Amino acid sequence: MSGRPRADFVLTGASEVVTCRDGLDPVPGGAVAALEGTITWVGPERDLEKEVDVRPGATRLDVLGRAVLPGLVECHTHLVWAGNRADEFEERLAGKTYSEIAAAGGGILRTVEATRAASLDELTESAGTRMDRLARWGVTTIEVKSGYGLETETELRILEAARRAAKGRPWEVVTTFLGAHTLPREARGDEAARRRYVDLVCAEMIPAVAERGLARFVDVFVDAHAFRIDEARRVLETGREHGLVPKVHADQLADDGAAKLAAEVGAVSADHLDHASDDGLRAMAAAGTVGVLLPGADLFIGADRWADGRRMIDLGVKVAVSTDLNPGSCPSESLPLMMQLACLRMGLRLDEAILAATHHAAEALGLADRCGSIAPGRRCDLLVLDAEDRRELLYRLGSPPIHLVVAAGRVVT
Repeated sequence: MSGRPRADFVLTGASEVVTCRDGLDPVPGGAVAALEGTITWVGPERDLEKEVDVRPGATRLDVLGRAVLPGLVECHTHLVWAGNRADEFEERLAGKTYSEIAAAGGGILRTVEATRAASLDELTESAGTRMDRLARWGVTTIEVKSGYGLETETELRILEAARRAAKGRPWEVVTTFLGAHTLPREARGDEAARRRYVDLVCAEMIPAVAERGLARFVDVFVDAHAFRIDEARRVLETGREHGLVPKVHADQLADDGAAKLAAEVGAVSADHLDHASDDGLRAMAAAGTVGVLLPGADLFIGADRWADGRRMIDLGVKVAVSTDLNPGSCPSESLPLMMQLACLRMGLRLDEAILAATHHAAEALGLADRCGSIAPGRRCDLLVLDAEDRRELLYRLGSPPIHLVVAAGRVVT
């Protein structure tokens, strides 16, 4: 019996295989071998036949001189929702502010009302469609948050819809409980109503999510219009007691001290960070908390300040990039566009942006041992460019040259 790694899938003909194992770590003229959806070997193509036991009838994919990267990792989405807010976009372009629209009954609470009224089947179908559209832009791993229910039944239904949509699809899908996204309308009357909602999140929602195994993470939005630091700490610590890993929506609109909180509670990531302080970022770097940049949200809402990715990297923070796909502040499934914006407006360099949407994004999901790089033991998730140079992915503004996508060793698009 051969001691060589075996393969039922082989990719050859690459100009370079950008592994993202240790930095970009490209292999010029590289090849990839996989067995049952898991990578078993990566190296120069000239060594493939002598080092790998390729099974008879194996799938052989010759990419004819194209560059190969890991499948992209989408580490922050809110892709389960119902309703449409295109009219609000038009209103903002005509001069109305987000606050004025919300005061008139729009904004996130409008999406909450539509989502509460939607069935599990309706949410599952739309979630699957959005997952598939993300994949057309090279994404093979997808994080999905709840947060448009803001009451127990709908929060559970959102997470169940994400799980059902993932079944039968080759994408790696992980879920996050975000019942502390904002205060529902019924909790905005007074301090007592607010307290009752935080109690509901901690005493009822989190235990129900954990008991059903519906989420890997617990998240909270810290903001003057959402949750205070003390409330967020309680939610995150309660989630952790129930086996959920903390994440934080941090310092998007002001320096609320949320980056520091994320470090203190051992959050795997802190996301947004437009106004994060140097002290908060240093605390994140020391704690190993990944900073997730969401440039699409800054662009779409017309933010006057964008997160400073260059400063984060210089302070030692590992940086990831995501779409923040949602109906109000970033209705986009194009992760390559977000990578480009991170370069153009947040100070990332090309190779840093590639790492930010692969290995570092996988770290923001606690999945670096499973996806985000091309290495033995990882899922065989590959992005084949219609170009021989990896830089073309980010050079072609808004139209990335994607030739095909491989997910778990299967050509899917």
